[in-house]
Amino acid sequence: MSRFICLYLLLFFACNPDRVPYSDALKREMADQKIKRVTPGQLLETVDSWGLKITTLAQNELTAKLNVGGSRNLCSLTELPKTQALAKRYGFQISLLGAADSTNRKLAQKEREVLAAYRYNADRQLPQQSNIQIVNDTLYVYNAPVPPANPICQTCFDAGNALAVWRLAFPKREVIRHINVKK
Repeated sequence: MSRFICLYLLLFFACNPDRVPYSDALKREMADQKIKRVTPGQLLETVDSWGLKITTLAQNELTAKLNVGGSRNLCSLTELPKTQALAKRYGFQISLLGAADSTNRKLAQKEREVLAAYRYNADRQLPQQSNIQIVNDTLYVYNAPVPPANPICQTCFDAGNALAVWRLAFPKREVIRHINVKK
């Protein structure tokens, strides 16, 4: 009889549905474990599309704050709520770089070379365009130059240096997670 009670209690506690909470984090982790077929072209296209939209939003948000008497403190980008909300949601890092960052050892060699090219073009007043760098096959870095006449260049960097570049660092895993693959 005691065996029966022990077996009953064991089954009762083992089959308790509250044992594993089914939270949003668990749902997201289960969705992340599903196999997705994503091509390198889809990754680049997604990063390019997101980069363009996000840098446009960030640039408009920062320019608007600078035009109403904002200070150089805004250049750290921490006081841009829309931009920071997107960064948190999509898991990327955003920063604003200048000419001095072309020697910044915290950036990958490829990124420093791209910044040097931006600097070269800015010094000669040549046209600039956005680009994507793939760093260590795990990070996609989207760079987009800020037009020299924009208040961002004049406020956030030296007046004589007309170079400001948006840097968005997208971890590959986060890009894949947010891609909607059609079946």
